[in-house]
Amino acid sequence: MSKAFPEGFMWGGATAANQLEGAWNVDGKGLSVSDVYTFDVNTPKERWLDQWLGMTHQQVAEAQDPTSTKYYPKRNGNDFYHRYKEDIALFAEMGFTCFRMSIAWTRIFPRGDETTPNEAGLAFYDDVFDTLRQHGIEPIVSLSHYEMPLALVTDYGGWPNRQVVDFYVRFATTVFTRYRNKVKYWMTFNEINCVKHHPYVSVGVIEENHPNIEQDKYQGAHHQFVASALATKACHAIIPGSQVGCMISYQILYPHTCHPDDQLACEDAQRVSLFFSDVQARGYYPSWAKRMLDEKGVTLKMETGDEEILRQYPVDYVSFSYYMSSTVSAHPEKLQGATGNLITGGIRNPYLETSDWGWQIDPKGLRLALNQLYDRYQKPLFIAENGLGAVDEVNPDGSIRDDYRIDYLRQHIVQMQEAIADGVDLFGYTWWGPIDVVSAGTAQMSKRYGFIYVDQDDMGNGTLARSRKKSFGWYKKVIATNGQDLSD
Repeated sequence: MSKAFPEGFMWGGATAANQLEGAWNVDGKGLSVSDVYTFDVNTPKERWLDQWLGMTHQQVAEAQDPTSTKYYPKRNGNDFYHRYKEDIALFAEMGFTCFRMSIAWTRIFPRGDETTPNEAGLAFYDDVFDTLRQHGIEPIVSLSHYEMPLALVTDYGGWPNRQVVDFYVRFATTVFTRYRNKVKYWMTFNEINCVKHHPYVSVGVIEENHPNIEQDKYQGAHHQFVASALATKACHAIIPGSQVGCMISYQILYPHTCHPDDQLACEDAQRVSLFFSDVQARGYYPSWAKRMLDEKGVTLKMETGDEEILRQYPVDYVSFSYYMSSTVSAHPEKLQGATGNLITGGIRNPYLETSDWGWQIDPKGLRLALNQLYDRYQKPLFIAENGLGAVDEVNPDGSIRDDYRIDYLRQHIVQMQEAIADGVDLFGYTWWGPIDVVSAGTAQMSKRYGFIYVDQDDMGNGTLARSRKKSFGWYKKVIATNGQDLSD
């Protein structure tokens, strides 16, 4: 049985504007929700995720104060804004055929509620797309990747406010029209299901002292579903032949034991995660959603026509991030948690290795995920993120021998091959962080994913010089052989 990748399979890397561009106050850009995250080397490790999992009103207010002395890493990124030609040339050297990126909403509409777009922001992405095209790299563009305008949070209350749907559709329509000859593949929302765990960065709802957080999470999600469907409608009209995808964060979940209670708990957790792609890919709320929302005390406000919009304009493909699996128990209080499993707060699986940040590494889980998603939706799949965050050591000669990253990638590619042999329609793969970027959750630079090293520390010090790690050459060989040569 052939385990070959299909001809034309798309290989590349994935990034987000808020984690690499920098230039946060250049050419008219406004503040985004991600520009609020700080990093302080004196913060104990166990508190690095506090901001990610629970934003405060004070922090949002201070971030808008021009006299604040705190360090906001995502405002600096790795300076892709000024170095994109150099970085894209390195991607081309590896042989990338695609590059997943996002358009920073705040470069086009700095507050989010303007009626006229910012030309300087539009021109920047023209240059980025032109550079990619010159190198034969297909852009795959996320419209919203944890970077909605901060003003839509402070002045409108985020996505629970129906007005934000109109602002988003205006933004989407603007960029579809501008880049209709340059971008074919789009994604509406990055990891849309992560509103469950970090609503501030997902739907613009500040968790602190919120009287009815579940209501706002799911009302915000409903408005995103409507916005996604309307964006899909607009994209198909403006760009004939375009492909619009949803994107979820996905962990395969295993029942911790064969006890029926664990099986039920696992099924419930998996459903809640897949609820979001169910609506976007199928075009309707699943039958069990009513019970789920009732148990959360959520009463959705739907406008006349919402259900029809969802039904008429589902996404064309399903994409997802995959970093780890997790186990689920009906009695988690009795078991050891896996601290890095951010999505589920899952239970430690004794059969799996763990990364430096506590993420449990499970390559075979990727094959399971691909089969499960394809069986469920029967739509083409795209792996939008997969990667290993690690501490890289620079040797005296400047080399970085990241065999651990190569090994991680090799094992996951083997399971992709197996899934394709299973009959899964997988059309592309983008490694998260082909170049070192600021971490989404911890706001660190030292949690490195890249094939390309960036000389910058957690507090922004360094030359920003780019250099190739050992994995750079290895991934180049994989792409050149369409996934067939995985040797050292």
